Amino acid sequence: MNTGPSAAFCSSVFIVLSAWAFAADLQAVHADQYVYCSIAGQQAIVHCLLTSEDGQLQQISRTGTPGEPGALIISGDGQFLYASMRSTGRLCSFRITRDTGALTLLSTIDVGADPAHISIAPGGRHLFSAYYAEGGVSVHAIADDGMLVETGAQWVSTEKKAHAIHADATGRYVFVPHTGPNRIYRFLFDADQGRLSAAEPQFLQRPENTGPRHLTWNPRVPIAYVDNEQGSSVTAYEMTSAGELQALSDVTTLPQGIDLPPNSNSEVLIHPGGRWLYAANRGHDSIALISVDDRGRSLSFVKTYPTEKTPRSFCLTSDGQWLLAAGQASGRLEVFRVDAKSGTLASVGVHRLGNRLWWVTSFPVSAAATATNHP
Repeated sequence: MNTGPSAAFCSSVFIVLSAWAFAADLQAVHADQYVYCSIAGQQAIVHCLLTSEDGQLQQISRTGTPGEPGALIISGDGQFLYASMRSTGRLCSFRITRDTGALTLLSTIDVGADPAHISIAPGGRHLFSAYYAEGGVSVHAIADDGMLVETGAQWVSTEKKAHAIHADATGRYVFVPHTGPNRIYRFLFDADQGRLSAAEPQFLQRPENTGPRHLTWNPRVPIAYVDNEQGSSVTAYEMTSAGELQALSDVTTLPQGIDLPPNSNSEVLIHPGGRWLYAANRGHDSIALISVDDRGRSLSFVKTYPTEKTPRSFCLTSDGQWLLAAGQASGRLEVFRVDAKSGTLASVGVHRLGNRLWWVTSFPVSAAATATNHP
């Protein structure tokens, strides 16, 4: 296939680069954060307030859920939160109260078994879901009032152990890492129709015992980073003009030269500034710090930071000041301050929230307060 430069290609690259640069430049002002955590063992979402000045965490409220909540995501305007119910095969939407951050259940729909991950399409009009047990992906429209729309929803079968689903910055391509078959599936997305279609080739095959699991995009260039569940590593991929992922480099998420317990990666995220990656190790029970070169192509392991047992999920606040790591086995959330110059972490507190702490996400209080909730 000819991938040489052309006017159309250069134009599309400029659009993609501009989108990533714009996304990175949004992270500027430090602010207090609303924090939401899935407590699977108690079928609830806990709502907390994180103080940006000192990293203190205050538990505000607890909202019951129709099943064991897993993945959480907040709409770009901070008005709505979406959650997957892994035990009951459901998706839910909640309204976020403007002034308090409290949750109100808006809609619940039945979907496939074990929805492991959800994400919102660029533009905010559709919710993507990946299904670990059912082996597939779905697309649901999001109404103006935050409700999930069942009518016209799309289901596409893939393989079991679909673990995440993410669109690129343009929203044209959607990628779905699968840990079991060691594949990253790829789709084209038509936002007007709300439909996925299989790309050609349909998936990127990875080596045995790699286990591509989650994905995060560089905020400045079209490069994706995928953590490998069985491989205890992170791989950098460049997205070509045809929307294909080409592997660039790999890096371990574990220190060398010591006896390590069995380990598996869970989550990978990039700092808003694009200079550091963080990956969670389950077994070693740590967060790995990985440096990213100026072009986003080369990765270097820096060190690991011990955290709560079985860090299934973690999040970075939008200003890049705080990292919040959820310990599934301990039920405790650990708050780390992120050094602005080096990306290093310093623990400032550990908070008991509940049994089987599966997911954590956050949103700036100031942004939520200025949004206008629908009636």
